[in-house]
Amino acid sequence: MREYLLVLFCTAAVTYLLTGPVRKFAIAAGAMPPVRARDVHREPTPRLGGIAMFGGLCAGILVASQLDNLSKVFSQGTDIRALLSGAGIMWLLGVLDDKWGVDALVKLGGQMIAAGVMVWQGVTVITLPVPGVGPVAVSPTQGMVISVVLVVVMVNAVNFIDGLDGLAGGMVCIAAIAFFLYSYRLWYGYTISDAAPAVLFSVLLIGMCLGFLAHNMHPARIFMGDSGSMMLGLMLAVAAISITGRVDPDLITSELGSQTATVHALVPIYIPLLLPLTVIALPLADLLLAVVRRTWAGQSPFAADKRHLHHRLLQVGHSHSRAVLIMYFWAALIAFGTVAFSVTNTGRTVVLTLAGLCLVGLVVLLTPRFRPRAPRAVQAFVPPRYRRRPVRRTAAAPVAESTGSTEGSELTAESAGRTSSEPMAELSAEDKRLLGGVPKGSSAVTGRGHGNGRGRWER
Repeated sequence: MREYLLVLFCTAAVTYLLTGPVRKFAIAAGAMPPVRARDVHREPTPRLGGIAMFGGLCAGILVASQLDNLSKVFSQGTDIRALLSGAGIMWLLGVLDDKWGVDALVKLGGQMIAAGVMVWQGVTVITLPVPGVGPVAVSPTQGMVISVVLVVVMVNAVNFIDGLDGLAGGMVCIAAIAFFLYSYRLWYGYTISDAAPAVLFSVLLIGMCLGFLAHNMHPARIFMGDSGSMMLGLMLAVAAISITGRVDPDLITSELGSQTATVHALVPIYIPLLLPLTVIALPLADLLLAVVRRTWAGQSPFAADKRHLHHRLLQVGHSHSRAVLIMYFWAALIAFGTVAFSVTNTGRTVVLTLAGLCLVGLVVLLTPRFRPRAPRAVQAFVPPRYRRRPVRRTAAAPVAESTGSTEGSELTAESAGRTSSEPMAELSAEDKRLLGGVPKGSSAVTGRGHGNGRGRWER
């Protein structure tokens, strides 16, 4: 575990330190397009944040290659080399799109090429575990098609949710943490060496996201752009493919002692790619809804609009930060719920816990105007919008109470400042006499008023 923490820290640190210079480079290079009608941000913001993330990826892989326990991943397979080649192609395609713009069909072709390069180097689905049947071997052509489709779906799902500050990076980070917990349990708990690449990929993803989120949270100073979002989607897909179909159920059966326990332990991978699909359930649902919505309206499935899930949260009244946190909550609920169900033997407890959390999430989702107030003891440690405003009483308060009205009994600082002093009280007698001669109402407009009896006012 210490080696993985070291890789995570180095990846996050390099990504964080590179983001500042990359932001200056993006501004100088003109990779800062104007605000579009479907955008949520109000000021032009530089893109190309994927350059810093790719630098963090390379640094993390370099550190991992020098560690004794992790160096075996590099010598026992070609997954790392395939990841770098596919991520490099996807990153380059994203950089071109962030700077000059790339046609949607050309971008789709580039995604398929990146996926094909990884498949050619060995990252492909070999078998599909089926409940009650066991591992079912697939032909090389079928494995290639499944792998390419998974990569394209993952990449576009992550790209579609990259619409709010910190949304895509945070959701991918949550998915990577859930996938790390599951794959680390397979590798360390059941000594399955085939799960080691997925553990390393998840750690790299977590580090890249954490390092970049420090600059990307609302209000964002830089966007990851397609160079970052497509690369994150590809890495999540590679982590899923590297573990799917390579875990032998017989190894876990020998550890658990029964086939029933093995089936329960392998629930997330018995149904093909269930776990990686659940950790991006919200992005995937948003992708499918967008394709259906645009196709039904006679538009291209790649046509951009402002009707994604995060846009709808803003439309119902949630703030920018709250919309992002709501998406985080549901992503974590689905991802960690799936992992918990595969770990515990009491599925009823997991279901009841998830039901309770779903109820809490629905209450928060349906109350966009609700703004909780923190207790007075912790007000110094919370954002100003959650603090209680001080209440001041003025001389007008007893009058309001004597008349039986409660509306004027307590005034805020702003209203008290408006009623505490009369402007005329500070004027001299000469000023009052001059102001008294100023025409008011229709006289000031028509010019029929008189200025202190000395003549008619001019228009």
